[in-house]
Amino acid sequence: MSKEKVGQQKTWSVGTLTYTFGGLVVLFAWLIGGDFLENMKERGMTPVLQLLLRRFEASNFLIGLLLGSLPTAIGMLIAPIVCMKSDRLRSRWGRRIPFLGIPLPISVLSMIGIAFAPALGALIHEVLGPSSPGLNMCSLLVFIAMWSIYDIASTVSTSVFGGLVNDVVPQAVIGRFYAFFRAGSLLMGMIYNYFLIGSAETHFFWQLIAMALLYGLGYGAICLKVKEGTYPPPEVLPAGPLGSFSSAFRTYVKECFSQPYYVLFFAARTLGQLVFTPFNAFVIFYAKSIGLSLEVYGKVIAGTFLISFFLTYFIGVLADKFHPLRVGIVCLFIYLPFAFFGGFFAKTVPVFLVVFVAHQVLSGAYMTATASLQQRMLPRDRFGQFSSAGGLFTSLGFMITQPLVGLVLDLTGQVYRQTLLINAGIGLAALTLLVLVYFRWKKLGGDKAYVAP
Repeated sequence: MSKEKVGQQKTWSVGTLTYTFGGLVVLFAWLIGGDFLENMKERGMTPVLQLLLRRFEASNFLIGLLLGSLPTAIGMLIAPIVCMKSDRLRSRWGRRIPFLGIPLPISVLSMIGIAFAPALGALIHEVLGPSSPGLNMCSLLVFIAMWSIYDIASTVSTSVFGGLVNDVVPQAVIGRFYAFFRAGSLLMGMIYNYFLIGSAETHFFWQLIAMALLYGLGYGAICLKVKEGTYPPPEVLPAGPLGSFSSAFRTYVKECFSQPYYVLFFAARTLGQLVFTPFNAFVIFYAKSIGLSLEVYGKVIAGTFLISFFLTYFIGVLADKFHPLRVGIVCLFIYLPFAFFGGFFAKTVPVFLVVFVAHQVLSGAYMTATASLQQRMLPRDRFGQFSSAGGLFTSLGFMITQPLVGLVLDLTGQVYRQTLLINAGIGLAALTLLVLVYFRWKKLGGDKAYVAP
């Protein structure tokens, strides 16, 4: 991995791949362009599904369980296996692309199935007649089945995407890449929230169909147009007492969890990812509970995305120059006072909007700043393996957090302001652990000499 000049032309290298400036632009265009289309699904699917589940009379606890715990539980089971397999796969299409492309049709079809959940539920309810558990329950069961299939297929694809970026994007520009990456996500978020979220309750069917097709186009373009380099032969694992799986499992656990440094890093990154989750998971209900319409809510989100859009490149430059760890710590430090303040005082629309804008912009800044953190901290040759190990921590955190917060809200009369106080508590813990990681990173060489142990 390097940046050098060939004659008068600057080039960037990663593994066996070398890019001129024009080649780097083309790579960014395909990765970010494909992700731009996929982000319609990411930005729009959560509020649509939340509103759809509320239509089925699902509780906050059940919403958190289905949209938070279920995907993360599936990720905990599947992601480590997929990531370790992809690290060691050698094929004519590369080691990551097959895991992106093969599950894609299943993801698209299951998303379309979710759109038909009310209609299929009504059909099942009619067929069962007196034996039916009820119209809403039938629709909910169809939703759960389709959502589970989607989660399994989507987890296979998304769990290796970071590994693909790590393999094809030179590290010298990876902070800026993730800044552009986030800018594309924000732009799609602006479009969705400004124009479409107001009709999410009444036009959920066509929105889900459109998201499914855009998701297929986005990831399909990446699979067809992004080319991986060649890799050295994978490490041969010694046979274990229960065969190759036993050996792979023992190697995975030993390499990823035997060093306290990596365990500390995984815990710090997990808490950093969880800081904003309690508020984000229920903010649409929070807004409605204080009388903010979906139309106004969507336009405010679009405005915050516009602010973040203009900040992303500069944050990416700062991450490349000063390290994502430092920039992330600063972002969290600034965020915490707003979360504490909102938890006590965001009872009216004006105060809520001030806190909401601060939350959106600062959480976005943190996510942009730390997007390349794993690429800067983990071993490159086994990146998929180590990132999936960190993902286990994150998955466990998400699996517990969302339904637990939903249960607290159900038991305390749905005082959604409490989510900001929970954000603040998690943020304080995350900030503490990130500072500890920073000091360990400095001892391991810091800016000039760090090599992942």
